[in-house]
Amino acid sequence: MLASSPAGDAPRRLAAAALALMLVAGDAAAASAGSPATAPETAAELRARAVNLAYNLDYEESLGHLRRAIELTPDDPAPHNTLATVLWLQLLFRRGAVTVDHYLGSFSRARVDLKEPPAALDAEFRRHAERAQKLAERRLAASPADVQARYDLGVALGLQASYTATVEGRMMAGVRAARRSFDLHETVLSQDPARADAGVIVGMYRYIISTLSLPMRAMAYLVGFAGGREQGIDLLRAAAASSTESRSDALFGLVLIYNREERYDEAMAVLGELRKLYPRNRLLVLEAGATALRAGRAQEAELLLTDGMNFLQRDSRPRTPGELALWHYKRGAARALAGNTDAAVSDLRLAVAP
Repeated sequence: MLASSPAGDAPRRLAAAALALMLVAGDAAAASAGSPATAPETAAELRARAVNLAYNLDYEESLGHLRRAIELTPDDPAPHNTLATVLWLQLLFRRGAVTVDHYLGSFSRARVDLKEPPAALDAEFRRHAERAQKLAERRLAASPADVQARYDLGVALGLQASYTATVEGRMMAGVRAARRSFDLHETVLSQDPARADAGVIVGMYRYIISTLSLPMRAMAYLVGFAGGREQGIDLLRAAAASSTESRSDALFGLVLIYNREERYDEAMAVLGELRKLYPRNRLLVLEAGATALRAGRAQEAELLLTDGMNFLQRDSRPRTPGELALWHYKRGAARALAGNTDAAVSDLRLAVAP
């Protein structure tokens, strides 16, 4: 899920650091991407199916599976974490803050003014996020060596930090939870180096910290974070190459990083993987077209964006705010780059039309 929206009322661009928080909520990909061949019955199967649905933009159906999973295993923090994550992703989708362009800015503000989320969704998110945290803390207190409990607690705290930044717009208010999440997952990696899934949170934070200005990096180090651009990328690549539950999170993280680093061939390769995993996610086609445009590949970008617009026309599911305008804007930019002025003007007029 994851291009910038031309609409004047589009959500304000959030800082790149907020996407670190967004991605390290991590447990959004808390299961295998493949759809089960039969109707899911166990909590784990329901959760796996729910994650696949969420990443294919089928949020309501995903939430239904997760609510049933919680009924089956109410004291397991994992489905609570995943349900809260899907609610959060749905909120971002409803705001239009779901593309890489929203997260390519710099971390320079302590607060961003955002509309309040719908009360019912906000309350449900908080209920499940807090429940996940309490359950994980209880398990960890009972068994301090429990790697999974430590991992689940790190996910819950990372998710809360993400929500604080991206939904509430309080960019600095989630720092304490974010740091605890980082520390917990670093400990998971030290306890069990094979837990590549913990590398998503640690790797994303390390990369983002490395991109901050020197004063901001110094502040991050003082509160307990660690940087390391290449180390962060390596951790994400390891998670993306693994069969862990957070593989998709790592892939989405790499799409952002490779675009920031102007490593467009690698970004396109990762997007190709994601499109195979989640063929109903039309925003991945939009992001592939936007990435090709950033790379200066006008013809490829236009073809991708035209295919995606045909997909959008056939898709009866809800759209993110300003979505059609964004498709026209990106294709207009691709056509302008290719020198196809008349077609570009046509698209760009549609992009800014009321």
